[in-house]
Amino acid sequence: MKLSILIPTYNYNARALVCDLHRLAQEEGVEAEIIIGDDASTNNTEWFAEVEQLSHVSVMHETVNQGRAIIRNHLADASHGEWLWFIDADAEVPPTFSLSIALHTGTMAPAVCGGLYHPDAKPSPEKMLRYKYEMDADTKRSADQRSEFPHHHITTFNLLVRRDVFLQIRFNEHCDKYGYEDVMFGLELERHRIAVLHIEDPLIHNGLDTNSEFLEKTEIAMHSLHKISSSIPSDGNGIVRVARHLQETKMTWAVRLLFKLLRRPIRKNLLGSHPLLPLFQFYKLGYYLCLK
Repeated sequence: MKLSILIPTYNYNARALVCDLHRLAQEEGVEAEIIIGDDASTNNTEWFAEVEQLSHVSVMHETVNQGRAIIRNHLADASHGEWLWFIDADAEVPPTFSLSIALHTGTMAPAVCGGLYHPDAKPSPEKMLRYKYEMDADTKRSADQRSEFPHHHITTFNLLVRRDVFLQIRFNEHCDKYGYEDVMFGLELERHRIAVLHIEDPLIHNGLDTNSEFLEKTEIAMHSLHKISSSIPSDGNGIVRVARHLQETKMTWAVRLLFKLLRRPIRKNLLGSHPLLPLFQFYKLGYYLCLK
């Protein structure tokens, strides 16, 4: 088997994605299997039986929710391909996307990141925070920009890895909550001096959270970052870098105090229809600094 496409999902219907990838593999003549990792979903499960009717498509079910790192490791263990392609369930296949181009590029590096982008259409006001954040991030996601620090711009949203390399590194299972399992994976690749190649073969990200959902995810991610911060070099993450600088200059207390004073009005802005990204960045830093 040449390729294993691995799609973790939790309460999300990825039927269209699976069908598009299955069709694309047949059109491009790519020998591939698709494995969906159901992380103990409690709803949106009716589509599993439908996609399992497709050739070389299977669903792996977890009995309890494992989290983002463990489910991906389990998918890799269940796979048979020489190459593992991790794709998030809320991805959409655009007309320009190609399996064979990335696989061909993989001959030049054992890890290949294809990138992602978002639809331009503005969502409803209750999803404006994630929309603004992703629109700003999209301006920094070209292959050239990602290639400046290749190991620091890895995302599991669209990641191709040679099987033997992945099984050597794997996702850090201490990242059992939302966020930063891909950062740790990139740093491990860097530590082992394994090359990462960034190309323009993006998938569309459709899964915009509501403002409240995204803020909750951000807080969980800050807990995850705090948990693994001792393993992250200062140039590997902006929050960690600023936090260490504040500690060195003995100014952490001042930012903590300011955050505690302004937390409520900042949350009100971020949960509203006109959220400001600078306030969001300060909220992340302040929340992180207040963690014990």
